[in-house]
Amino acid sequence: MMKTITRSVATILLIACSAAIPSHADSTEDKIVTLLFTNDMESAYESVPAWWLDDIERIGGIAELTTLIREIRQSEPNVFLFDAGDIFTGALSRLTDGALMFEFMITMGYDAMSIGNHEFDYGEAKLLWQKNRAPFPVLGANLFFKDTDFPYSQPHTIIERGGIRIGIIGILGQDAASTAVARDHIDELDVTDPAAAVARSVAELRKEVDLIVLLTHMGHTAPMQTDAEADPRLARDIDADIALAGAVEGIDVLFGGHADAGTREPVVQPETGTLIMQTFGQATYLGYLQVTLDAVTGDIKAYDGRLIPVDTMNLTPDPEIVAKNERYQEAFPEIMQVVGETTARFNRKYFDESDIGNLIADIMVHATGAEIGLMHPGGIRKDLPKGDVRVMDILDTSPFVDNVLVMRVNGEQLKRVLEQSFSHLRGLMQVSGIDIVYDTSRPIGQRLVSVRRDGRDIADSDTFDVAVSGIIARGGDHYEMFVETTRLRELMPLSDLMIAYFRETGVVAIPRSGRQTDLAN
Repeated sequence: MMKTITRSVATILLIACSAAIPSHADSTEDKIVTLLFTNDMESAYESVPAWWLDDIERIGGIAELTTLIREIRQSEPNVFLFDAGDIFTGALSRLTDGALMFEFMITMGYDAMSIGNHEFDYGEAKLLWQKNRAPFPVLGANLFFKDTDFPYSQPHTIIERGGIRIGIIGILGQDAASTAVARDHIDELDVTDPAAAVARSVAELRKEVDLIVLLTHMGHTAPMQTDAEADPRLARDIDADIALAGAVEGIDVLFGGHADAGTREPVVQPETGTLIMQTFGQATYLGYLQVTLDAVTGDIKAYDGRLIPVDTMNLTPDPEIVAKNERYQEAFPEIMQVVGETTARFNRKYFDESDIGNLIADIMVHATGAEIGLMHPGGIRKDLPKGDVRVMDILDTSPFVDNVLVMRVNGEQLKRVLEQSFSHLRGLMQVSGIDIVYDTSRPIGQRLVSVRRDGRDIADSDTFDVAVSGIIARGGDHYEMFVETTRLRELMPLSDLMIAYFRETGVVAIPRSGRQTDLAN
């Protein structure tokens, strides 16, 4: 009887050990795996004019992206699809608490995603509920309920297809978490050290899978400019991803987000060999990485990675996505109402004065009665089209549920605000009510040459009523000096003020430019 039990235990142990052997151990041929990825889609449902590209007329669009993914699935072996976070923002996302983007991703057939900072735009409780809609894992290995070791989300998962097993881990960077629109939207959570969380998951997965893919949302904040890929000044680095991949052994592939730092080909971590990639965001490109696994060692012996443009005019919109989008639009007919029109397209600029930035700053002054309006470029999420402007267009441009505040600011504080702006750490603050001369060839913190109002230099002792968004008033985007100022009044979200302005004005023309002059240009 004892021999029988011993033999049974040995059999169980043998089975358990066999289960831990990656699938390549039983293969006599190399295996090819195709990994597709997106990041920072941010509810970019529609395509946009690709004025910065010579060979593409329009780019992007969820329905067209879906068609591209389907075509690759039909032509490539062992296809997996991942997202590195920031699927929320936009009109329909806001009205559905993020449900619509999850609905799209169900149709698109995602295998897993990591959580980005914009998934907390409507609060941690709503994300906790909405992610239950997804049939795929929504990962955050370093997210825990505050002051506990109880995880907020699944840290990692294993997906098996075609005899290939992939371990996927997701993390949210601590710096990215700090950029949540409202601090109280994430204040019930702890965002712990990413490296420690990733190391723990790698140790759990490494012997069980053929590949480990890490999905990150960290590093520099992306520049909010539609044609950012064409402006060298806006090129973000992926140093945070490279450092993390070097700090933890055993990560084969890392797909990143948050910086929108498009990598035209994989970046190889010099110490660990991890392949690192990221798209430009907003569903304009599909990330593609095909790897060949050696039949004997299981290692990556070859790879081919690139970014595939979502060339709208050459892709038929996926009918399931189109139908789903139409159903949701019909459920909220108020967002399709035309509230005014523009005489030209209003495009965003991140490091420069822009027409849309000037317009929004002017609207803030008009609506609040403040003397000065300041609009941070990170809060401008989409361009405004030429012609009819719908409620949806404005909600896509200013999607955040973040009230506008009027603060009492003295001249010295205002100058520190402007010096922070000229650092370009979070782009150039858009202004109304003042005229500025600065010089980016000077050291950071010494770039302001002059700031004038009504033709007069502003003195340190002068005081002004300044309209800003709530996130800036609370010291966000490194504007901590606003914490020192006095709150006078709080109004409604910027989008509501914009809708009222368009209805009142009717036809909106390009506002006065030349408010900020950089002597270095």
